[in-house]
Amino acid sequence: MIDLYAAGTSNGMRARIALEECGLPYKWNFIDLAKGEQKTPQFLAMNPNGAIPVMVDHEGPGGRPLTIYQSTAILLYAAEKSGKFIPKDPAARAATMQALMGASTDVTPMFGALTAATRAKEPHAPSVQMFKDRLRAMFQVWDGLLARSTYAAGGEVTVADLSLYAGYWRTKGASPEVVEGLPNLTRWADAMAARPAIQRAVKL
Repeated sequence: MIDLYAAGTSNGMRARIALEECGLPYKWNFIDLAKGEQKTPQFLAMNPNGAIPVMVDHEGPGGRPLTIYQSTAILLYAAEKSGKFIPKDPAARAATMQALMGASTDVTPMFGALTAATRAKEPHAPSVQMFKDRLRAMFQVWDGLLARSTYAAGGEVTVADLSLYAGYWRTKGASPEVVEGLPNLTRWADAMAARPAIQRAVKL
């Protein structure tokens, strides 16, 4: 059994989507970020950064417990453990890793910057708009890429799609105008949203 300690952020959802899609049994342990539950001594013992998500696989390699933090690390661990969503072909695998990094290290941090600017005690409107524009530019690139392929890295669902959907889902919920009017992105997102595992993951 796996314990997942997370919340409904894009990083938290990336980990939950991964476990659902990979079919790995897990227990969802909600961490209330507003109450600072990610800063308790018990949580910091799992992740000294004091950030979600954290995954504890009680039946890790060799049958020994394994604790992992960082959402993309959890995503890759789940994919490798289940044998799903990472292509075997070297070229396809490289394309998948490229798309995964774009989804995890570009989209999610930019959404985080936008969220921080929006929630500032005294929001600076030009800064908020700048982050919105930068995030939209990233999604416009994805829209162009998805005009040429069914999924993020080609013709099949991979870890890149699972990661990208987490960022898309949070962006659409918080700033829908950022992803509006992008037909290829919307087509892809609708296909991802129709997946039963995704539907289970986003039920908070």
